[in-house]
Amino acid sequence: MIGYLHGNVTHLLVDYCLIDVNGVGYRVFIAAATRSKLRINEEVTLFTYLNVREDALLLYGFYTQAEYDLFNKLISVSGIGPKVALGILSSMTVELLCQAIQQKQVTLLTKLPGIGKKSAERLILELKDKVQFAKEEDFFVLQEDGSVGDDMISEATQALTGLGYTQQEIFPVIKKGAKLKSVEEIIKFALKEFAGRK
Repeated sequence: MIGYLHGNVTHLLVDYCLIDVNGVGYRVFIAAATRSKLRINEEVTLFTYLNVREDALLLYGFYTQAEYDLFNKLISVSGIGPKVALGILSSMTVELLCQAIQQKQVTLLTKLPGIGKKSAERLILELKDKVQFAKEEDFFVLQEDGSVGDDMISEATQALTGLGYTQQEIFPVIKKGAKLKSVEEIIKFALKEFAGRK
């Protein structure tokens, strides 16, 4: 198996890149978080997973070890293949996904591409004790003090995504506003934060 690739990025497309390693161009499928870190003609090292099929050998690449490890955990779940796992990682940060699994947030997980209620429940059942990336302070659901819950996070995230913001942008902002009490407050807070960064 190919553990990682180190070379120059020669092409960068929506869901894959080409990496030149000593004159050989490797097509590597990537999630949005990894893509955002890559630049044409710059050197990069990607952790890789080789998917062997009857009709193809497909390489999947990840900028961080955490993303690679979570990808491997996702494809260990029945019914989730590499393509779906990559779609999941493109839609949600590693931290938010781990938090959603650990906190059994079925509603949030069903927003992911290719994930229905049964798949979401299977993800929780099989991975809740295996994901270790999310830290306690990263959790959105703080049930004892009645702060932001599953449905409010989902609605706010969906609204902000509709406005053109990415999951990678949304996650840290919503985390900062974890004490807010309504979807409207979360969205207003997020927009103010985004405006302050310009």
